[in-house]
Amino acid sequence: MAKFEKIPTGEFHSGYGCVIMSAVIGVFGFIVWWSFWHVPSTLNTAIGAVAQETPAKLPEIPVVPELEKKLADFAATVNAGKPATLKLSVAELNALLVLAPDGGSGTYKDMLRVKAFDAAKNVIITDASLPMNTAKFWEDKKRYLVGEIDFQLEMTAVGPDAKVSAVRVPGKTLPEGMVQGMQMYGYLGPYQSHPTIGPVLKAIKHAKVEADGLTLSTQP
Repeated sequence: MAKFEKIPTGEFHSGYGCVIMSAVIGVFGFIVWWSFWHVPSTLNTAIGAVAQETPAKLPEIPVVPELEKKLADFAATVNAGKPATLKLSVAELNALLVLAPDGGSGTYKDMLRVKAFDAAKNVIITDASLPMNTAKFWEDKKRYLVGEIDFQLEMTAVGPDAKVSAVRVPGKTLPEGMVQGMQMYGYLGPYQSHPTIGPVLKAIKHAKVEADGLTLSTQP
């Protein structure tokens, strides 16, 4: 039986390898440029269009004397393994902001104020003054997103977490991508590692926004 032998019909040129390598380098260079310059630069421009140079002065948070006992009673019931329900008002939620640790850009008491509840949308409405970095993050220069932020609660393995639902800045339209980026962050994260609040949060199985407060329950 005759043996078939493949014989190239085209002429090989040493420059082919250079062309291929140049294409690979070009693609890699585009990815690097896109990831480390174009995307951050575009995001930086978008933030600059909706942020301001100075933070907003948020109202002082008044002390709620009965809150400490209310939380202690709820925690004691939870730790005893009994069903428990906790309802928090606007003033009480604001008082809890004081307990959040500084994450490096400030504390929640400098950034947020709970002001209302929307039971129909199941969201907590806040006034916000969020610090945001510039593209030159090493300069530690901040801008501030000042407006309203709606938070929606969702249940996780470590209890409820608060995610951004909507953002409103007077006279500005936020790019959809910016809002989607903010929605990836859980705002109750700092509390989940709190020695007292963390275990209580983990015991909560249900959260409901009502017209006059936020109700948390250990029952699904």
